[in-house]
Amino acid sequence: MINKKTGDNLAMIGLVGKPNVGKSTMFNALTEKPAEIGNYPFTTIQPNKGIAYITSPCPCRELGVNCNPRNSKCIEGIRYIPVEVIDVAGLVPGAHEGKGMGNKFLDDLRQADAFILVVDASGKTDAEGNPTDNYDPVEDVKFLLNEIDMWIYNILTKNWDKLARRAQQEKNIVKALKDQLSGLNISEDDIKMAIRGMDESPIKWTNEDLMELARKLRKISKPMIIAANKADHPEAEKNIKRLKDHFKDYIVIPTSAEIELALKRAEKAGIIKRKGNDFEIIDEGKVNEEMKKALNYIKDFLDKYGGTGIQECINKAYFDLLNMIVVYPVEDENKFSDKEGNVLPDAFIVKKGTTARDLAYKIHTDLGDKFIYAIDAKKKIRIGAEYELKHNDIIKIVSAAK
Repeated sequence: MINKKTGDNLAMIGLVGKPNVGKSTMFNALTEKPAEIGNYPFTTIQPNKGIAYITSPCPCRELGVNCNPRNSKCIEGIRYIPVEVIDVAGLVPGAHEGKGMGNKFLDDLRQADAFILVVDASGKTDAEGNPTDNYDPVEDVKFLLNEIDMWIYNILTKNWDKLARRAQQEKNIVKALKDQLSGLNISEDDIKMAIRGMDESPIKWTNEDLMELARKLRKISKPMIIAANKADHPEAEKNIKRLKDHFKDYIVIPTSAEIELALKRAEKAGIIKRKGNDFEIIDEGKVNEEMKKALNYIKDFLDKYGGTGIQECINKAYFDLLNMIVVYPVEDENKFSDKEGNVLPDAFIVKKGTTARDLAYKIHTDLGDKFIYAIDAKKKIRIGAEYELKHNDIIKIVSAAK
């Protein structure tokens, strides 16, 4: 579970949006960790952190083996790999100026590698999360993106003249910007990409240039998925279409956090068993007429959208936005096991482009320092230090380390 910037920590997804869009419900649905859910702004005063799971087909089925996961779990051939999610209380227009709970919430997002931007597709909440009718969720996305842009811009421009002179003297604008933006989890590569094509002299950059730079940095370093939540509402379908039409550069996923949470609770209670994006009732005795009606409503939604969208959001955040893959380090390439005999014990999330030597370092510094070669356990072939790992690779590291 590797942070895309440093390679050291678990990458984190931030749930962001205005109040009353269902963020806390989504957090609960993703993590199964209790968080206060209420129908009023600023229910979530402190940020909630929890563990969600991305899902990926486990190689156990392909290999015909029974796995013994240690850092993850395998259910019917699907590997559930833990990742970290932070649910930050609702933003309102002007948060970067201190409105609502202001910059506190924005600052809580510093550590996020990507965002799931939750909007109310039903159009039943206004810009501040209060009940209304026919509100356009496109406006939500616009103001939320603007708040994050302004947050980065304000940090970027603090003591800008002094920063620009220093960068000019040292002839290193990238380092100066990296120092200025420290704590935002923005890498040097992100900065290099964002300033490409700008005037080489930062002293000449205008406020408009810096605003555009803030937007680019947000797009590059804080990629986002738009979760069109409350998609089961009758008004949602037209709003989802509008969101997709307006934000073609973003992944827009129809979601219903309430339905996902209801399904998890029904399964936990032994009422249903989930089967992919469907379910079956396994205890008719626990289902009264009202519940049967609700389950039929849920089935119609699942048939329409192919799922609740919640798992799809977290999977796409890691696999598509953060370009992650899953690899399995082992010590015995023939049994696909560790030294204790656990088969496919650990699932590592790493960024595409990670090499065999990189993986060795992620396991232990000594393995990386004394790396000799690696073995592709599926193909039973030797691979070199610079071999780029592929999704679902099973890798044995051979090292001189004792």
